[in-house]
Amino acid sequence: MKTIYADNAATTAMSDAAIRAMMPYLKEVYGNPSSLHTAGQTAKEALERARADIGGCLNADPREIYFTSGGSESDNQAIRSCAENGAVKGKKHIITTAFEHHAVLHTVKKLEKEGFEATYLGVGADGFVTAEQVKNAIRPDTALVTVMYANNEVGTIQPIREIGAVCRQAGVVFHTDAVQAVGHIPVDVKADNIDMLSLSAHKFHGPKGAGALYCRRGLPLKTFIEGGAQERGRRAGTENIGGICAMAEALKEACAGMKENTARLTALRDKIIDGLLKIPHSRLNGGRENRLPANVNMCFEGIEGEGLLLHLDARGICASSGSACTSGSLDPSHVLLALGLPHEIAHGSLRISLSEYNTEEDADAIIKAVPEVVKLLRDMSPVWDELEKGQRKHLIK
Repeated sequence: MKTIYADNAATTAMSDAAIRAMMPYLKEVYGNPSSLHTAGQTAKEALERARADIGGCLNADPREIYFTSGGSESDNQAIRSCAENGAVKGKKHIITTAFEHHAVLHTVKKLEKEGFEATYLGVGADGFVTAEQVKNAIRPDTALVTVMYANNEVGTIQPIREIGAVCRQAGVVFHTDAVQAVGHIPVDVKADNIDMLSLSAHKFHGPKGAGALYCRRGLPLKTFIEGGAQERGRRAGTENIGGICAMAEALKEACAGMKENTARLTALRDKIIDGLLKIPHSRLNGGRENRLPANVNMCFEGIEGEGLLLHLDARGICASSGSACTSGSLDPSHVLLALGLPHEIAHGSLRISLSEYNTEEDADAIIKAVPEVVKLLRDMSPVWDELEKGQRKHLIK
């Protein structure tokens, strides 16, 4: 049985180009880039080439790129840096949204316990915040606005350029968690008015354990990992040269093929959405416009998402019901609740996230399998029986 991997928002397979870029720095050029000898300096040259490549993909100066272990570390360093810098000036207010990744939400919640105040902007039923909401929430004591570029569960792309312009005009630092966006849609930190940006290699066919933080020149970046002078004194620890070089190669490859991949994946995405919306009492979560080209997020009334995933897995289809970072939780997705879905609907969610490695045949198999599994689960569900008998009202028309 062929396995169809459709959980690329959780992680992606490394590309052949990324693996080829990584291998020399695992076996041959393995020197420490902080060492003065030839082996170390050869590694340092590779490190700086990767920094320049990643900066080029984002329209950033290489000196504005700091390497980290991934998106969560980058989010933490960006948010806590801005909080500390703001506190010195008496600014202890943070603006974010209700449907951020937990790397952002948990960091902000922790800062609230340390005396900061946070405003959590609501998102509409289609999964968007507006620049006007941000403008209205900014106060004289606002230290930071942090809004994700594209939502990791429902795939909605936020009006980042407009939000950034509002923040720039107000003199407030603007950070975006762009983990789901970089490598999939065009990102230009200058045109988008972004001050700080987080990215992670394993979301665009790079390796796990490698990420980066863009920090606009002139903004003070705090050090949170002490112990060495690496990354211009902002992040101690011997650099993961192999992972960093693979990340740079994967990002260059993703950006080079973005136009072609976007067109093909958008067509596959829309085909799956249209096919699954034929299931009675189903709904698409998040707006169809301004959506990541590979994201499908659906809810099916009368079933549990966990059962749906297990039955799909038995048929060789790997999908998810939300963020992999919270897959062990029994609570419904905070993202879907933020969109206004009731608990009983949010529990029956399915996220399908494609990559350029998926095919038309994969899409056809998903469109065939999901309705069969939904019917199987509904036939076993006492809740569905009550809905069909009119003892309960359908919440999805």
